[in-house]
Amino acid sequence: MSTYAIKADKFFLPAGPQLGGYLMVEDGVFGAWQADEPSCEIRDYTGSWIAPGMVDTHIHGFYNHSTTDNDPEGIDISSTELARRGTTSWLPTTFTDGVEQIKDACAAIAQADEGRGPDFCGARIQGIYLEGPFFTMKHVGAQNPAYLIDPSEEVFDRWQEAAGGRIVKSAMAAERDGAAAYAAALNAKGVVTSIGHSDATYDECIAAINAGASCFTHTYNGQRGLHHREPGVVGAAMSTPETYAEIICDGKHVNPAAIKALLQAKGWQHTVLITDCLGCGGMPEGSYTSGGMDVIMKDNLCWLADGKSIAGSVLTLAQGVKNIVDWGIASADIAIRMATEVPARSAHIEDKCGSIMPGRDADFVVFDHELTLVETYVGGQSVGNAFTE
Repeated sequence: MSTYAIKADKFFLPAGPQLGGYLMVEDGVFGAWQADEPSCEIRDYTGSWIAPGMVDTHIHGFYNHSTTDNDPEGIDISSTELARRGTTSWLPTTFTDGVEQIKDACAAIAQADEGRGPDFCGARIQGIYLEGPFFTMKHVGAQNPAYLIDPSEEVFDRWQEAAGGRIVKSAMAAERDGAAAYAAALNAKGVVTSIGHSDATYDECIAAINAGASCFTHTYNGQRGLHHREPGVVGAAMSTPETYAEIICDGKHVNPAAIKALLQAKGWQHTVLITDCLGCGGMPEGSYTSGGMDVIMKDNLCWLADGKSIAGSVLTLAQGVKNIVDWGIASADIAIRMATEVPARSAHIEDKCGSIMPGRDADFVVFDHELTLVETYVGGQSVGNAFTE
């Protein structure tokens, strides 16, 4: 490996943006930022900004490979193509499915992670997110209703064993029988419980939070909305300052004004930009299968085959950051933090990714001043940019 320094106009660092200077990269990990030019190779990105690699904590696959295909090679292809679009860490996210099918998906993701050598240059698997099957029929959305069940610690433990301990987050509807007990059990294991695909009342959400739930799944989508007499799931997300709220930032799932309202209620420190991207992300428009269900991708969005319900996005997180800034919702620094350090904190993986810090893997992106992606580095190695190749 080599030692070099990145020269750029701005660096997005934990204490805030730093203008100019040099960022050391030594044997694939970050060194320190310094003002003076060091005596080593200089990679000159004058005219550009350097930010941590994007951390996508809710994503179902990419480049025509789904996390539930039980295909380790497909997971690696997704990882490679995600990195070329700015995402350097992700939580492969499952769907509602049969207990054994989810177990098999967890095992395949674990196999992909275990099989990676030191030369693999794709987005790092930082854990697994279980989106389902503990949901309500009323807000089932693009999840398969045939497999909805009540939360079960016993079932979770079987999945965790297959995953080799990689599951870091699990979603549930707060009104299901045993929801609070499930949140408490996972909290004791250090695993995040997220409330989603739920018609829970405000009080049911608060009971789950008091038991240990700490996140809300794609806020506004697939959940009971805010009403002044019954605040519901959205009201609970907005009024509990220590919980985290995911938000899909493609401008199609949620109106930008609603994103702004959530951000003003939660603060950026607890607002998590996600994509909820399906396996057909990065592909041309057409018909695909996602989570065992037929979907149609058109106009940069995925629909169920009936054309009436949104199935998921085809967004990249780097584009989501640009959207937040272009809509005037937040500054570049805040938007980047909501796609890097905040999601990492929300999933308890902040010791691995989300910030440019000495000793961390040198996973970072190069933006121009308009927040258009220029290049991505994984472990100090450039993986290019899929948009300009």
